[in-house]
Amino acid sequence: MQKNNAAITAVGAYLPEFRLTNKILETMVDTNDEWIKTRTGIDERRIQKGEGLASSDMGAEAVKDLLNKRGISPEEIDCIICATVTPDMLFPATANIIGDKAGLKNAFGYDISAACSGFLFALTTGTSLIESGRYKKVIVVGVDKMSAIVDYSDRTTCVIFGDGAGAVLLEANEDGLGVLDSILKSDGSGRNFLHMKAGGSLKPSTVETVMAKEHYIHQEGQTVFKFAVKGMADVSYELMQKNNLTAEDIAWLVPHQANLRIIDATANRMSLPKEKVMINIQKYGNTTAATIPLCLWEWEKKLNKGDNIILAAFGGGFTWGATWVKWAYDSK
Repeated sequence: MQKNNAAITAVGAYLPEFRLTNKILETMVDTNDEWIKTRTGIDERRIQKGEGLASSDMGAEAVKDLLNKRGISPEEIDCIICATVTPDMLFPATANIIGDKAGLKNAFGYDISAACSGFLFALTTGTSLIESGRYKKVIVVGVDKMSAIVDYSDRTTCVIFGDGAGAVLLEANEDGLGVLDSILKSDGSGRNFLHMKAGGSLKPSTVETVMAKEHYIHQEGQTVFKFAVKGMADVSYELMQKNNLTAEDIAWLVPHQANLRIIDATANRMSLPKEKVMINIQKYGNTTAATIPLCLWEWEKKLNKGDNIILAAFGGGFTWGATWVKWAYDSK
């Protein structure tokens, strides 16, 4: 009997309207456009503005976009998995709130927290649900409102991150298309170099933790950069070797949009020319769990049925991984 693969059959996204440009950042913190571009490749990033708006609002819009493009009703969805490090609240799961706002009345949901690798971890989990045969339609959302945890007086982090959401629909495929393999890794010792200091059970929120700015992103940039370059590049190459894939076989690399230099290092390790690499960091910055689905959404019309695509990411924790997808549809 032909094995069921989990194929991506639709992609949706949402980006806030407000553009935080490098020029605006120059008025907020001691930095400049050239410094930012040289080190990150970013020109601007989107920021969610408005009272009472959270990650779930962006995620719900991405899901609605996906459902509309696929032409299916919210009631048909069996499960929603949300990858995020900026949940609306500690509980309930943001996936459940997105489901409520998007009308997914018959879906169970839960969150996955793996920082910038979260979308790949969630995609692999959703793939298993489809492959089991128990579920027909699973939505995976990558969403982060990074502006909620960025210290805009810290020039080393505030220039990097933006807000956004992307979502994919997974359905069964018997033609050999879909998510074919993943290599996922984590190393908890990396927690010392990229984390949020307070707000968890280790260091609960107090007046003192708030005043000390311990509820913002803390990053030791050089250490994270070195780990990210090696981790993302090596795991992508390892996935290709494991599946006997050459650079000629790969139609696209879809890298996490953390830093242009990390993206370049990964492409070089895979011997891929820049024309085969999806890059939109200049427009959106690092939206954490949303970067990979946002790339798929933006390049969707350039994807052809049967294309071999490698998704790659590295995130805080440390977490990293790569996924091989054989694209399942033409959308031109």
